[in-house]
Amino acid sequence: MKLRNSVLGLLGLLLAGPAVVRGQTGNVVHYTTTIDNVKYLFATVEPVARLKSGDILDTNTLDCFGNALKKPGDTPGMSKGDNPLAGPFFVEGAEPGDTLAVKILDLQVDGDTGVGALSPGFGAINATNYTPMLHSPLPERVWFYPIDRAANVAIFKALDSDFSVKIPMHPFFGCIGVAPVNGEARSSIVPAEFGGNLDSPEASVGNTVYFPVNVRGGLFYIGDGHAAMGDGEIAGTAIEVPLKARVQLSVIKGRTIAWPQFENDNAIMTVGAYRPLDDAVRIAFTELVHWIHKDYGMSELDAYELLSKVGRVHLNEMVDPNYVVVASIEKKYLPAKKK
Repeated sequence: MKLRNSVLGLLGLLLAGPAVVRGQTGNVVHYTTTIDNVKYLFATVEPVARLKSGDILDTNTLDCFGNALKKPGDTPGMSKGDNPLAGPFFVEGAEPGDTLAVKILDLQVDGDTGVGALSPGFGAINATNYTPMLHSPLPERVWFYPIDRAANVAIFKALDSDFSVKIPMHPFFGCIGVAPVNGEARSSIVPAEFGGNLDSPEASVGNTVYFPVNVRGGLFYIGDGHAAMGDGEIAGTAIEVPLKARVQLSVIKGRTIAWPQFENDNAIMTVGAYRPLDDAVRIAFTELVHWIHKDYGMSELDAYELLSKVGRVHLNEMVDPNYVVVASIEKKYLPAKKK
């Protein structure tokens, strides 16, 4: 179905369900995400669209509540599930052992209001299933964040006072990843080797994310848009928003990685997702040592020593079933990349 088809034909397509169309340039695939076609698992299932390596995906995503919370009095229990996902998207030529590169070209907040919430049993400094305590859970509460796109800010308004403050927006995907290995199905709440609920501000415009390809076609998913988030996401939510997104999907043949990676013009970054937090840090730095050794030619021990002096580590979240950190090094400290 081409974009230039008649209005009547397009109307019929929309009434029939979400549309996948190819742009006139032949390299843009348009997909419309709705609450009726989202997924709640990273899994090997029938793809919703197929792309060639190098194609650009133009789509939208819903917030972590499925866009269900609109006004004071609405509660998280109104959502159909947690972290609804757009996808999966099949990338031709992607085979197990390859790497899927996802270049994030554009992200725009798709609405006028963001949402934050406290949910009983979820959070970094209250009792959870992983950290049980005898005291009663904190109460469920919801905050709404008016969004000023012209000023690129979201506004926090306290519930128990008249205080408010403007928060600069930095849109990013909370959930981004591929189908797991061995036919596993993993909840959209979980971050792990396949990506998933990474809650990483690094999943933003200007960065490329690399994922290990575990199944034919990769089966790429995105969702859980965030307008801004503090380190750790300690209360369990960011400023949750729907997004409009453009990402470019490319297959790198013969490059095998074990965990997600990020890269931009200035730095390379590696993900560790596990519990306890110190093991997540170990994973991230071990993967960074391997990357420096493989692509930049330094010995692993030299890379280890160098990272001890100039490496950085960022705590993304400590509320999900696995905690997530990102380790990084600026490219100015590295030798020229091997050809």
